[in-house]
Amino acid sequence: MKKVMASGTFDILHPGHGIYLEEAKKLGGDDAELYVVIARDSTVKKNKRTPIVGENQRRDLIQMLKPVDEAVLGNEDGDIFKIVEEIDPDIIAIGPDQCHNEEKIQEEINKRGLKAKVERVNVYHDAKLDSSCKIIKKIKNTDFKDKLDDCD
Repeated sequence: MKKVMASGTFDILHPGHGIYLEEAKKLGGDDAELYVVIARDSTVKKNKRTPIVGENQRRDLIQMLKPVDEAVLGNEDGDIFKIVEEIDPDIIAIGPDQCHNEEKIQEEINKRGLKAKVERVNVYHDAKLDSSCKIIKKIKNTDFKDKLDDCD
């Protein structure tokens, strides 16, 4: 049985997240286990923006998805490879729209004596709202006057 590790922010869930995780698990074969590392709030703030949904809720939602065997929070200490050492995956799946350099990640994995192979998922869900940022922008530009009376 192969362990596959995927990672991401997963701030506002959309079909692209599900497709990424399904395809990541497939990289390990029929009996693979998928471990998903959820970016900590502090990491998201430092690298992207303030997350809309907190890290614990994001982890809980990802854990509920069918392909996921275990969802865990990433490390806050700055060493992003520490979690790789803890999970010890056979494959690290990089999402189709993630801006990671597979070769540099593989070099660091090899330098640490870990067995993981880095592979990019190539299937992408192309839709009008295919990213959390696009969803946030649409919400910001939508006029909800008198339509949110029952929302608290």
